[in-house]
Amino acid sequence: MTLAEAAAEAGALADRGAEQELAELRAQWADELEGAARSSNYQERAVAYRAIGQFRFRQKVELLRRGLEDESPACRGSALISLELLSRESPGPVNSVRPLLHTLASSDPNQAVRRLAVVCLRNGSPQRETLVLLSGLGESDDQDEELRAAAKRVADLLRKKAAR
Repeated sequence: MTLAEAAAEAGALADRGAEQELAELRAQWADELEGAARSSNYQERAVAYRAIGQFRFRQKVELLRRGLEDESPACRGSALISLELLSRESPGPVNSVRPLLHTLASSDPNQAVRRLAVVCLRNGSPQRETLVLLSGLGESDDQDEELRAAAKRVADLLRKKAAR
């Protein structure tokens, strides 16, 4: 079984709530995941960063930070997908890397990475700096249309969160 296959199985176990089996699978694959995240091959790193979310490996948020700073857009994107998944139940993972998400959302050279960073910000706490950034992106004619739309949606959602 490959890391990608194990991660897909882990995702299915997590979706079913099979915590014991998920914990056993995490223990089996933790070292291989760490090794893949340090690989010189960007494809292996991207699989590893994506697997962190599928395994629901909350202890690996610092490893995801490395993925967010990776030279490869595929790796940054995979790390963002995992971060979004890990932050659905709690804003902690997003809040811990918020400045980095702001940088990715506002200036990453890859538009898909920028949109993914905006989507991740949705799961964080509604902080003023984030709202200002998202509003600016949403209103800027210089930005990609999809990025503007995503930024507007997330800004509206965070404003509603803040009003509660």
